[in-house]
Amino acid sequence: MKKIKQIIHNFLFCMATDLGELLVPYMPTIRVPRTGDRVFKSECAFSYDSPESEGGLYVCMNSFLGFGREHVERHYRKTGQSVYMHLKRHVKEKATGAAGGAIPRRRNGKVFLDLELNRDFNGDGYEYEDEAKLVIFPDHFEIPLPNIEELPALVTIACDAVLNAPSPYKKQESDSWEEEIQVSRHARSLRQQENGVRIPPSGWKCAKCEMRENVWLNLTDGSVLCGKWFFDGSGGNGHALEHYKETNFPLAVKLDTINPDGADVYSFDEEETVLDPHISEHLLHFGIDMLQMQRTESGHHTDNHVQPRVSDWEVIQEAGLKLKPVYGSGYTGIKNLGNSCYLSTTMQVLFSIPEFQRAYVGNLQRIFDYSPLDPTQDFNTQMAKLGRGLLSGQYSKPPMKSELIEQVMKEEYKQQQRGISPKMFKALVSKGHPEFSSNRQQDAHEFLLHLINLVERNSSGSENPSDVFRFLVEERVQCCQTQNVRYSQRVDYLMQLPVPLEAASNREELIAYESKRKEAEENMQPPPEPVRARIPFTACLQAFTEPENVPDFWSSALQAKSAGVKTSRFASFPEYMVVQIKKFTFGLDWVPKKLDVSVDIPDFLDLNRLRATGLQAGEEELPDLTPPIVIPEDTRAPEIDESSVMQLAEMGFPLEACRKAVYYTGNMGAEMAFNWIIAHMEEPDFAEPLAVPTYMEPDLPSPSLPSTSALDSQPPEESISILTSMGFPRHHTIQALKATNNNLERALDWIFTHPDCEDESEAMSDTADTEPNDNSYELFAFISHMGASTMSGHYVCHMKKEGRWLIYNDHKVCLSERPPKDLGYMYFYRRLSSC
Repeated sequence: MKKIKQIIHNFLFCMATDLGELLVPYMPTIRVPRTGDRVFKSECAFSYDSPESEGGLYVCMNSFLGFGREHVERHYRKTGQSVYMHLKRHVKEKATGAAGGAIPRRRNGKVFLDLELNRDFNGDGYEYEDEAKLVIFPDHFEIPLPNIEELPALVTIACDAVLNAPSPYKKQESDSWEEEIQVSRHARSLRQQENGVRIPPSGWKCAKCEMRENVWLNLTDGSVLCGKWFFDGSGGNGHALEHYKETNFPLAVKLDTINPDGADVYSFDEEETVLDPHISEHLLHFGIDMLQMQRTESGHHTDNHVQPRVSDWEVIQEAGLKLKPVYGSGYTGIKNLGNSCYLSTTMQVLFSIPEFQRAYVGNLQRIFDYSPLDPTQDFNTQMAKLGRGLLSGQYSKPPMKSELIEQVMKEEYKQQQRGISPKMFKALVSKGHPEFSSNRQQDAHEFLLHLINLVERNSSGSENPSDVFRFLVEERVQCCQTQNVRYSQRVDYLMQLPVPLEAASNREELIAYESKRKEAEENMQPPPEPVRARIPFTACLQAFTEPENVPDFWSSALQAKSAGVKTSRFASFPEYMVVQIKKFTFGLDWVPKKLDVSVDIPDFLDLNRLRATGLQAGEEELPDLTPPIVIPEDTRAPEIDESSVMQLAEMGFPLEACRKAVYYTGNMGAEMAFNWIIAHMEEPDFAEPLAVPTYMEPDLPSPSLPSTSALDSQPPEESISILTSMGFPRHHTIQALKATNNNLERALDWIFTHPDCEDESEAMSDTADTEPNDNSYELFAFISHMGASTMSGHYVCHMKKEGRWLIYNDHKVCLSERPPKDLGYMYFYRRLSSC
């Protein structure tokens, strides 16, 4: 009845006046899209309605934002904008002729909308008919398009421009005042020194001042030096520029910008950022293989260097099993935009958490009502939109019974799970990020932290749902010389567990495989079937609790650099614990690799034994002093206060020891240097000449596949035997030697100062599969990765809802038959109620 009244109203209105006069009052609000304007004609700003939806899509003829039928009235009331273009795409199944072939059939309509075809209807059995019309609010007066003869020229031009506008997600050509980066005149003729320099994939620092940020690699001699603070907003002392003035080596590349697409290159001679067409060759000279990085990244499901086992893909995706699809609220899939599964799996898990549901979906009306004029650029609006899309069930409906019968008759039954497309959401959350804004595969762990940061920034004055992941870590740092300690706390959002390959339960099998692999490689034969390392979860927890060396530790008690170890415990516990298994690392060729391991993840996790204790009785705190800033101008001839050296030498100390004491205490006087001498005079290299390091030798990462060296990375057996002969447990002695770089004397001291550690490995077994208590957690979701590195492969997630496990694989949501808990990458635990 309402539609009949609308038709009569439109007819009478059209009889009363011509279209030109009708549009005159609205002409100032109708715009022609200019270069740079984004036209959203495929997706609603507040929902996932599109021209294919039942109500079609309304595009504002002033802001060019798209709105579904449910949301267009809100925009009209908020802005007063009255003229919208209504777009409707009719998807129809083609008629079948007597011969069984599809008969192309169209009415008066045609395909004139520049829209991406729905992948569910892009086969030969479907056809499209598009319909467009202008709608004037609030009376909903409709003007069919095209209507060139009756519409004013400006309106016709505007309508034509909207209909033919490109997707707003395509990268626009630069039409601003940005200056185009030019190719450096030194790029082709650059001569590189054959000095054997190889740059590791991490651990860089300036060779002159040990600065670890804003570090640049000179492409001529491989020097690693810091830039100026004002060059790109980060700190530095200008040693890279000084090096150029001394050597005239013109080009340098910023180390943390190297990726498969290129890197940031600066020319000191041309005094500007430049392009280097030969950057891959220039970096390869120093052991950085960009082309290998690119090959590793290319391909959705393969890696050209290390082929992922087919069984991995089958096991994680539960391929070959007849998985039953599920529909409704909380069972909506997310379409893969091409390497966007890292985003989809993360968001599926987050919106299964009640705090995220309440913050965004529970406050949806308030968020929508107070959204800015451009809701596509508002984080809270897009989070609420995504949450509602996943939880409403509106986009996860089972096929009608009649459709199922027809499909069975045609013997072409297909899963009708379409999911929602996260294009608008991805464009917003990745804006300005060099990695997430690309179409490359990314690390789900890094994206989770990135999203938590966005949630915190946009939760000012309102509930911050990411607080459910927040906890405090207590770090205990101990000076190995004085045994003094320092306690500090930091905020964290997930627990990163190392993978100790030496703890593999199938260690002998792995060593045998590695031997066969090397033999096959030497004889140019096919490699043997890979063997996956089986790591006990308790071993991962034990590795997490073990002390680690603190690089460049400065002891405030000695007022000098010394050996230091750090341990971490929980000062507080979150409501939701995220556990990441650190499977990814970097090879020496800079290519991200993945450890092939299986970890027996428990369903229940008790972390009470990892609770922080704070300063203990008998412990002495390190003095609260700031280390001196030592910036030698020339590492070959460091500046040393010779007067202080002579004062110490006159006391009878060796000259070289005096020079080291003055140097390591930052030329702060003879008294400070004297304290350093007293603390170090028993060291074997006490009187050896001062050797200033030019760069840091970083800790090399674990290999991507278990090797004999990785499995045998234990302290020397003779050192273990000496300590165990004194009555100390073997595990305790190994831990002590690892913490002290295999120094027997220091290891003995370490054992006496850590008497509680000998029972920790046994205690770790109590943290898994225990009865619930105050800090117990239950596993409810995990994200798995398939592939050889974070730059390739695919992510899926499994979640436990209503007592059953489900698999979320892009747009498909099904009941899980065999959830592969041992092959996951990130695990999500829910804190159990103490009652």
